[in-house]
Amino acid sequence: MAAPTTDGLTTASSAFWADADRHLVRYAGAGDFTREIIDHAAGSYLFTESGRRILDFTSGQMSAILGHSHPEIVATVRRQVGSLDHLFSGMLSRPVVDLARRLAGTLPSPLEKVLLLTTGAESNEAAIRMAKLVTGKHEIVSFARSWHGMTQAAASATYSAGRKGYGPATPGNFAIPAPNSYRPDFVDGSGELDWKRQLDFGFELIDAQSVGSLAACVVEPILSSGGIIEPPVGYFAALREKCRERGMLLIVDEAQTGLCRTGNWYAFERDGVVPDILTLSKTLGAGLPLAAVITSAEIEQEAHDRGYLFFTTHVADPLVAAVGNTVLDVLTRDRLDERATELGAFLRRGLDAIAGRHPVVGDIRGRGLMAGLELVVDRSTKRSSDELGALVTRRCLELGLHMNIVQLPGMGGVFRMAPPLTATEAELAEGLGILDEAIGDACVRFGL
Repeated sequence: MAAPTTDGLTTASSAFWADADRHLVRYAGAGDFTREIIDHAAGSYLFTESGRRILDFTSGQMSAILGHSHPEIVATVRRQVGSLDHLFSGMLSRPVVDLARRLAGTLPSPLEKVLLLTTGAESNEAAIRMAKLVTGKHEIVSFARSWHGMTQAAASATYSAGRKGYGPATPGNFAIPAPNSYRPDFVDGSGELDWKRQLDFGFELIDAQSVGSLAACVVEPILSSGGIIEPPVGYFAALREKCRERGMLLIVDEAQTGLCRTGNWYAFERDGVVPDILTLSKTLGAGLPLAAVITSAEIEQEAHDRGYLFFTTHVADPLVAAVGNTVLDVLTRDRLDERATELGAFLRRGLDAIAGRHPVVGDIRGRGLMAGLELVVDRSTKRSSDELGALVTRRCLELGLHMNIVQLPGMGGVFRMAPPLTATEAELAEGLGILDEAIGDACVRFGL
């Protein structure tokens, strides 16, 4: 074993961080890398080089819905990479066509045409590009707390972070307020969120700013990076009507909510609204880079007739398509939509119990195995504290739980929880216990 250095690290790990600090570009804004060297992962756990076991309540980057190193995913990768991994982008393979057919089979009519890509940003880029071409218009509307990716069109439709300092965004991008029931900006006579008035107001502003070229509205069913905000039932039906009135397409981005995480195969099913274009990523590859754009035959035909071009290096790659087929196999066979509902109820009961013990828990929200817990220092005023959230996050990691916290202006620290759909009740209970202890410890140190 390597000898420890004066900073408490071994010689090998000290050299690792020296190399990381010297050579890596920091890409998380003001955030820094978690100071753990991850050696391997299995199921719901990460394992560090130092031998620590960390419970992963984020499924990697909200992606590994089958847990880490799922044996069937591992077997598929080993088999497929040995036979056919990548092709010229104009060629097709059976895994690609099989996955397209099977995805269409999980969706309501008329969603049946599939484009397979790599990341969420790329799928949103392709969807926005298609919407602009088909409608002949260029203006895009999205939520003011949105996150759709870091490429040009996707980043221009992203408002929760990353807008300052990069020069002009794509012309014609507009934001509407996100309907946050916990922190409502429009209220009715009883003080509850008046989302209908808020939506009307939002589109009054859009109409005032538009040059008459509204192409599409792109939205997440649950705004994740926006703080696990779920619009009320009825909102998306009303939003779709706003789009129809203006000749806009509705694009639904299910990067994190798609494929059973919320208890439905797709989160939009709750609202009985079918998007014109659906984008999938993260969960589709269960941690590997696989994404999809899915639309109707009518829209695809119009796009094709107008010369739709989205020819990329890794479009329709067979390796990740084979993984996507295995993901569908496991989700269907193990009924993970039902499991997400059951485990989500277990998680919610545990979070409610934590809220009962700690007044700093202001709100609990989400659906299925996608949950949010908002911390405040005063429940009556909903006053937030970045320091409290950061303290709880650090303490969780010390105790063996990896948590992700969203901190946005005007909101408290919101923990995003998205454990694998394969997690056990015992693992969820372990995470809840650590979170409970971490909040308690942080409150003592914070003087609350």
